[in-house]
Amino acid sequence: MSMNEDSMQCITVAANAANDMKATNIVAIDVSDSLALTEAFLIASGSNPRQIIAISEEIEKRIFLQFHRKPFSREGISEAQWILLDFGDFVIHVMDTEARDFYGLEKLWEDCPRLEIKLENPEETE
Repeated sequence: MSMNEDSMQCITVAANAANDMKATNIVAIDVSDSLALTEAFLIASGSNPRQIIAISEEIEKRIFLQFHRKPFSREGISEAQWILLDFGDFVIHVMDTEARDFYGLEKLWEDCPRLEIKLENPEETE
């Protein structure tokens, strides 16, 4: 199974929203061949709880405005160390650096292909 075009468009919008909110280390992973529950993950880092909330809110807002979609669930808002937005066919993870290092999602899914995302301001991603 491969990822559908709608999911890829949403992932691209989400990545650009995260980038515009100064998220770092933005990575998209195609998990469609390995996981039956979803097609892709987008992982981005924020430096503090306020930024992590702002990133996740901007992602949610832009996906709603462009695609009229809301997440099925949101997790981690109160702690703001790892916010998960589950849109069904893709999942967004906005994490602080320590949580991201500790849980190592990229290592868990290292056998899955990375998705190439066109960022509007790519110099701001790292």
